[in-house]
Parts: sequence; structure tokens; C-alpha cells
Amino acid sequence: MLSDHRTAPGDDGAPPAFLPQSYLFVPGSRPERFERALGSGAHVVIIDLEDAVEPAAKEAARDHIANWVSRRHPVLVRINGRATPWFEQDAKLGALDGVAGIVLPKAESAEDVSATIALARRRVSVYPLIESALGMWNAMAIAKAPFVKRLMFGTLDFIAEMGMPDDGEPLNHYRSQLALLSRVAGIETPVDGVTPDIHDIERIGRDALNGKRLGFGGKLCIHPKQVEAVHAVFRPGEQELAWAARVAEAASLAGAGAITVDGKMVDRPVLRRAQRILALAAAFEKN
Repeated sequence: MLSDHRTAPGDDGAPPAFLPQSYLFVPGSRPERFERALGSGAHVVIIDLEDAVEPAAKEAARDHIANWVSRRHPVLVRINGRATPWFEQDAKLGALDGVAGIVLPKAESAEDVSATIALARRRVSVYPLIESALGMWNAMAIAKAPFVKRLMFGTLDFIAEMGMPDDGEPLNHYRSQLALLSRVAGIETPVDGVTPDIHDIERIGRDALNGKRLGFGGKLCIHPKQVEAVHAVFRPGEQELAWAARVAEAASLAGAGAITVDGKMVDRPVLRRAQRILALAAAFEKN
């Protein structure tokens, strides 16, 4: 689920692997919360060294992560950006086996990704956060950089820089752009930004659905209570599952021949969509 290699969806003929839908932040300065975050039901946990940690606590937070991570519970780590004094030591955490990937904030160039990989000294997945005008402008180059797994949209920082009133519909143009270029670059669907109000569960559901309709495949969460609302949006419904099962069954019976389901032709992209739905449903069932 958190593999290190680049994935080009739909180009190898293999059934698609499960793609995480929810990414839950937990402060790196609160090690007592690490295990609880793993038990939240979130598909991926991100231990945060950036926004959630005060400058005076960043070194201690880094030590907490180094002492806790292991292959038994792999996590992502959001490091501090390349322009900060903490970047180099943070990026070196990528060398640890329990760090399945690095979330890179303020990503503005492919060189930011390359510098991170060089410090990690191994092939660790990178999840660049696009949260500035320059980052958006260079998003295609960033997406094509080595070891980039998915782009993440840092909506709150982006609207602050752009002088936008909120993170709703005005951002949808940029969401569509990130979804399109992710596909062209051959990486997985992007991950949408956080919904800051942790008590408005209906709002996070609406936000998740908005991102899904625009081609996003997941969402960042800042509280465990947001996780299920995100899953409810991305979890396949009964009708969708029934359709996917019919497509998969028809394909297995037909072998290499052409098939139709519900009066419509099923080609390779349709079959892969059905496989993705079934894989997603199976993953939710396991959780």
C-alpha cells in the first residue's frame, strides 16, 4: 500500500493495488498519540514535524519518530520544507525502515524532491505538498520527479498566498489541474487538503465528495473523527459493487474475447475501473 515505486495506472494489465483514501496527521511532538493514530482506522498515518510542532520542539519530535518507527507500523513523515533549518536532519529520517514515505511541504521544484531523496539515501516515496503559486506552476515537473508517489494539495497555505476567500469552489480549477497532470505524469491520483473544522462532519463529507468528483483519490485529515466521513465518500456503494462484480465475472468467462455488461461494451479501462472498485471494497472490508 505504501510502496516506493512510481505507479502508472492502467499500463501494465495487472489488477490495481489498493490506493489509500485517508491520511491522518498526528503531531511528532506527541508520541503518546502515535499508536492511537494507527488505531483510528485511517489508511495512512502522517507524523508531522512541520505545522504541528513548535520550533523549540522540532529536534525532540524528530527523536521521538526515530525511536518509534519500525517495519511493524510504517508511517509517512511530514518533514519541514527545504528552505528551513530543519530540512536536512528531517529528510534523513527517510533512511529509516519504518518511514514508508516523506511528505514534502512547500514543494516548488523537482530539485526539492531530488534533494530530499539524496538526504534520505534510499528509494523512499515522496508526497510533495503543492501549496504555493510557484509549486502549482511547476506541478508537472514535480510530479515527474523520481520517487514521487502522489501529489497532495496544501489548500490552506495556497489560498493564503493567492488571497482567496476560502477553500471551496474557487479552488476547483486547481484541483482539476492537479488531477489531470497526475494522470499525464503517470502517478496516482492526488490527495486533497484538510477540512479545518473537526466538528463539522457534514462539511468534510461534502469536501471529500467535491474532490472525488474532480479526480482526487484521497483526503488529508487532522482528527480521527474525520476519517470515517472520508471513507463513507470513497467506499463503493452497493450498486457500484454489484456492477463491478458483473464486469469482473463477465471478463473472466470471456477470456480474451470482447464482452458486454448491461448492454455496454467493456474495454480495458472499464475492466480496470471495476477491478479498482473491488480492490477498494476488499480493503475497506479488512479495515
